Amino acid sequence: MTCNDDALAEMCRLMRAHGSKPKYYHKFVGGNFRLDTLQAAILSVKLPHLETWHEGRRRNAAFYNQALAGVPIIRPVVRPYNDTIYNQYTVRVPDGQRDALRKHLTDAGVGTEIYYPVPMHVQDCFAYLGCKAGDMPQSEAAAREVLSIPIYPELKTEQMQYVVDTIKAFYHK
Repeated sequence: MTCNDDALAEMCRLMRAHGSKPKYYHKFVGGNFRLDTLQAAILSVKLPHLETWHEGRRRNAAFYNQALAGVPIIRPVVRPYNDTIYNQYTVRVPDGQRDALRKHLTDAGVGTEIYYPVPMHVQDCFAYLGCKAGDMPQSEAAAREVLSIPIYPELKTEQMQYVVDTIKAFYHK
């Protein structure tokens, strides 16, 4: 898209990125409108591998579920009647320790992400609903406690064990 209106150009950039600027702070409801022809061509090559990648993520999640048993974090729960591909492997770190654990992992070279640090009900784009901080305490607690660790299907067992060992070391300082 091209235009000679800076405000319109900025609005379009925001719209294609979920209405977010900076990342995860939504001024309005947008979408993920960033697929071009090259990306579509690449997608057509990758699509046949999708189920194999899903299985890799499920295998990695099973490893984490077992290896992190006994660690004082809350692991993902998937009910028997549900299925997941573990696009992320997100744990909840209670007692206000999430940011310290994240720093510990980062210092050890382990990538992490905090998906959705601001609950939807307090995003600018939903201000018209009239919700405020404190209205949805469970969502707000989750936003303060969640941390995602590497789960991509190509992870080797040794790499996941390093993540687990690094998390365990944090709790046994």
